[in-house]
Amino acid sequence: MPSNPDLFHEKKLWQTYKYIAGLDEAGRGALAGPVCVGAVILPADRPRLASTLSGVRDSKQLTPARRRELAPRIQSAAHTWGVGFASAAEIDELGIVPATRLAASRALEAFSIFPEFLLTDFRLELPELDISQAALVKGDQRSLSIAAASILAKTARDELMTELDSQYPEYGFAKHKGYGTLFHRKAISQFNFSPVHRKTFQIKDPA
Repeated sequence: MPSNPDLFHEKKLWQTYKYIAGLDEAGRGALAGPVCVGAVILPADRPRLASTLSGVRDSKQLTPARRRELAPRIQSAAHTWGVGFASAAEIDELGIVPATRLAASRALEAFSIFPEFLLTDFRLELPELDISQAALVKGDQRSLSIAAASILAKTARDELMTELDSQYPEYGFAKHKGYGTLFHRKAISQFNFSPVHRKTFQIKDPA
């Protein structure tokens, strides 16, 4: 069973850097909708921060209701936070990796404080930014900052996919959030792509 994320990495870095941003993405492997990146700077000087954010862990391990409950607690505890999106059209044009980096840049642009160090989940490195950074394998299970960012990303993206469901009800976005379930793949086969589908992604035959 995965261990709960903690502040081990942050505490080591806080000896040198004051503002450390955790980043994580949601929706990278979906067939429709945007990719979303969450970013959070947690305060180094807040007593009992870990207990304040008790229950925060990799968003995939939490129910939607629990994520919605934790998101405002994270936002309230953080120095600053942001979420950024890159659309399906941008993913098709740029590729998923550059588009995810674009979403990350947009999340950081929402900050009120400039980060001095980035802690990212593995595969979310941002080499184009002149900021010291480290990518952690299974970072959302190890770093509280990354886990908090994962919850903000997942919550924001789920809300957007639910909104898109009302525009394109035939695809069932509210249920599967754009991922390649059998229902979704059958809907694509029947109705073809919507404007929010990633047309460059390979889709497994639903038959």
